[in-house]
Amino acid sequence: MENIEKIKEKATYCLGCKLKPCSKGCPIGTNIPEFIKKIKEDNFEEAYKILHENNIFSHICSLICPQEEQCEGSCVRGIKQKSTEIGKLEQFVNEWAEENNFELPKQTITENKKQKIAVIGSGPAGIECAYELRKKGYNVTIFEKEKEIGGILTYGIPDFRLRKELIENIIRILKEMDVKFETEKELGKNLHISELKEKYDAIFLGIGAEIPSQYDLGNFEKIYDSDYFLKSYNNKKFIKDLGDVVVIGGGNVTMDCSRAALRMGATSSSILYRRDEEHMPAREIELEEAVKDGVKPVFTTRVINAEGENRKIESVKCIKTKVIDGKAIDIPNTEFNYKANTVVFAIGLKPNKEILDKEGLQYNEKNLIEIDENCQTNIDRVFAGGDLSESKSTVCRAIASSKKAANSIAKMLEEGE
Repeated sequence: MENIEKIKEKATYCLGCKLKPCSKGCPIGTNIPEFIKKIKEDNFEEAYKILHENNIFSHICSLICPQEEQCEGSCVRGIKQKSTEIGKLEQFVNEWAEENNFELPKQTITENKKQKIAVIGSGPAGIECAYELRKKGYNVTIFEKEKEIGGILTYGIPDFRLRKELIENIIRILKEMDVKFETEKELGKNLHISELKEKYDAIFLGIGAEIPSQYDLGNFEKIYDSDYFLKSYNNKKFIKDLGDVVVIGGGNVTMDCSRAALRMGATSSSILYRRDEEHMPAREIELEEAVKDGVKPVFTTRVINAEGENRKIESVKCIKTKVIDGKAIDIPNTEFNYKANTVVFAIGLKPNKEILDKEGLQYNEKNLIEIDENCQTNIDRVFAGGDLSESKSTVCRAIASSKKAANSIAKMLEEGE
């Protein structure tokens, strides 16, 4: 935990703007000037209350959210100087509460309503939707395809970036509120919308984007997608004999894969990214941490295919690129080979189109579920949020979309009474 005097200095730097541009930059509208004001007053308990009454994921968001693009990116201070370090202040408040065993009183459900709601997916979107609806008194059951609850927070983000106890704390809160959980239930396989609609008054889909994007490198072993690679790390089922690892991509997931590779015993770990550092979507801090771990980033480089014998990769054939108007353009006659034994694709995930088709859900040209202004899909009483309905969603944006969906579900059920 950072020194209190340094934290007070960071808090004092905040202007406490009445118009709260930082709060407007936060997808879930956290009252940022108010919690910082409480830090200035040494009232850390109240600061914690302000944060958690709006966002039970506050501690997690302080660690993994791209504040520089959201709240800090909207800070007035940042126009001519550096922005107020909102993320650091939020992190401090949560660490202070943890060290001092301070918790909010348990949520009391004032009225248990008869309606039942099914939430499919236990990532940030599903958990938030369930939490908001249970607070309103609705009976909620969360269905999860994996053995463990938490979605991307459990299986996607590695422990060196996010302590698993933080996720377990949130799950504990939901269980104390009597939210029900059913694991190893997968939409389109042993769980279907048509059957759920017979038992539940509304359904929320928060299954996220689960199909990895990749392209053909040839018929070789040891080519993985980021989803499988990170699950292997997070489940402690380390992939053996990785050798020299190349991760293709440039986002935060790329950084996670490259760092996880070293922890699984890779001889070396490199990131090959087709654009330059300026256009890299990963957070600056994530790239810095990867480099500290010993990861080698290689920019303006596109991987063409893998080369080797007997399906064993010995290198990847690459070509240098130049960035024009944000696009990576191949430079003729610049092909070269880069030593590699394992390749990991970390170039994005997309929703499972096969399942969407099977369940009768409409989607757009990006394969994202079509929802209206109330987050409702084309199927009556079925709502969606998070990565399923918006591209490149952050945890904070997933929370915001599921809050909105929960309010829409509650309004629909209230009007139907």
